[in-house]
Amino acid sequence: MNTSKTIFEDIKHLDANGSEYWDARELMKLLQYEKWQKFENVIQKAQISSQKSGNLTSEHFLPAPVKSTGGRPMNNYLLTRYACYLIAQNSDPRKPSVALAQTYFAVQTRRQELADLQALYGPELERIAARRKLTQSEKELSELLHRHGLTGADIAEIRSLGDTVLFGGNTTKQMKQKFGIPDRKPLADHLSTVLLKAKDLATEMTTYNSQVKNHDSKHQFSHEHQENNGAVRSSLTQRNIYPEQLPPEEDIRKITTQITKETKLLGQKES
Repeated sequence: MNTSKTIFEDIKHLDANGSEYWDARELMKLLQYEKWQKFENVIQKAQISSQKSGNLTSEHFLPAPVKSTGGRPMNNYLLTRYACYLIAQNSDPRKPSVALAQTYFAVQTRRQELADLQALYGPELERIAARRKLTQSEKELSELLHRHGLTGADIAEIRSLGDTVLFGGNTTKQMKQKFGIPDRKPLADHLSTVLLKAKDLATEMTTYNSQVKNHDSKHQFSHEHQENNGAVRSSLTQRNIYPEQLPPEEDIRKITTQITKETKLLGQKES
């Protein structure tokens, strides 16, 4: 049994909305602090750490006055998991219970933050995965064509002709102009997930059929790729999805950089 998880989960509370929180005075006892004044000093240090990280302190350290058995008001806080994590990091490391708290809240906070990141960027993460898959499929097709003596220019032409079919007669260059994408930027970096997957499927089909049919000429490969893009386009348009009419998406490289940056920040916060 995970002792740290058990003891800290046992004092977790849920409010009326189902949100979790910890009572500061209950946490104080688990962290082996006998006097509130000393523990409140730790809380203040944790609040400063929260502010330096750009977090709104009031959202994580909610004041909650309570009364003692003698009726005298006592200070208290309702703490989020992140607040508990910061308190543990600022507590006396010589206390065995503090080491347990640091481990527990670091791991659990990290998991929650990653879950929040997944919820926030879920659709974009799927789009990034689709873009990477397309890159891999195009690489495999290019390697096949290279083995049959086709040049880089030949491969670029075959891909462009495939795009022309997929986008209803619009060339890759025309689609870039329509979307306002600079010539040096890949069209795929601005396509929606459904179009990335459509291009990936057509590319996979071309690689597979070219091998099965033993294609060995530029004409055969190009014809195959155009037919497959035509088949994919037909499936899309039957469901009222017209590739050339879908709006462009934000540059996937920028999205990837932003997500990577936030993930690194989470790692730095944990360390």
